[in-house]
Amino acid sequence: MATHETDYTTLAKQLRALSDGETDRLALCANFVGLLYNELGEINWLGIYVLRGDDLVLGPFQGKPACVRIPLGQGVCGTAAQQMRSIIVADVHSFEGHIVCDPASKSELVVPLISGDRLIGVLDIDSPTPARFRQADRLGVESLCGELVERLSDEQVSGFI
Repeated sequence: MATHETDYTTLAKQLRALSDGETDRLALCANFVGLLYNELGEINWLGIYVLRGDDLVLGPFQGKPACVRIPLGQGVCGTAAQQMRSIIVADVHSFEGHIVCDPASKSELVVPLISGDRLIGVLDIDSPTPARFRQADRLGVESLCGELVERLSDEQVSGFI
């Protein structure tokens, strides 16, 4: 189990500072991913998959090259997207249908990005540490994702999502 504590309140302030006044969705998502990847401990991959039809398609990410398309309902990302709920997996090898992009990944947190009642994508976070993610991480990341989606949903913001 991880021994670190993440200050999600500070991350939210940093996110606001990075995104204030920005009107491009791609830039917002890229900075969001970069911020979390560099501030969360024990992470080997972090990225956004954007919903395109019945597939999640790779968006901004940090880490090794990744799977480009994930069908809804497949793997941790596709399951979280289909169920529109966050999923913490302590041991990815015990998750039936897990899609291996990086064999170093041992645990995973996936948070759906939901605008209103519409799924727009997921945030996927992988760790090389088994059981890395706790409920506090899920709640903190869900809150940050909520802030991101709120900014992406602003009519003044344009771009890829």
